[in-house]
Amino acid sequence: MLTAIQKLRQFCAYQERSHQETKYKCLELGLRGQEVDEAIAELIADNFLNEERFAKAYAGGKFRIKQWGRKKILMELKQKQVSAYCIKKGMEEIDEDDYATVLLKLTEKKYQSLKGEILMKRKYKTMQYLLQRGFESELINDALEQIANKEA
Repeated sequence: MLTAIQKLRQFCAYQERSHQETKYKCLELGLRGQEVDEAIAELIADNFLNEERFAKAYAGGKFRIKQWGRKKILMELKQKQVSAYCIKKGMEEIDEDDYATVLLKLTEKKYQSLKGEILMKRKYKTMQYLLQRGFESELINDALEQIANKEA
């Protein structure tokens, strides 16, 4: 149990982890039932594991580095079984102005890359690309209008 705790500490110190990821790691290390709960409790007590900190780091990182939209980040956090409160805190890491700027930049880049296409197809493909990245359709429409008006 002691070496497993050591390994879990290293695992959590390397990067922020969700409780679910840590549980899987416990099982990988051969811990079962009560041992898993005790190990996780110890990691939380020693501040190696903090779900709110994980949610903030995850949401902020995926937005800044991978330029994901809110919907995709939200779905990923839910998939990692992060609590609603922590998801809310994590989503607060995304600045409104930065979000709008990134969306506009991605919209423009994709729209420009489809120069040979007819207008409707160009808008549709840009829309699909941004939806896949997790951006909200209303915001995408606004960004597309801004770019299409700029070009016209």
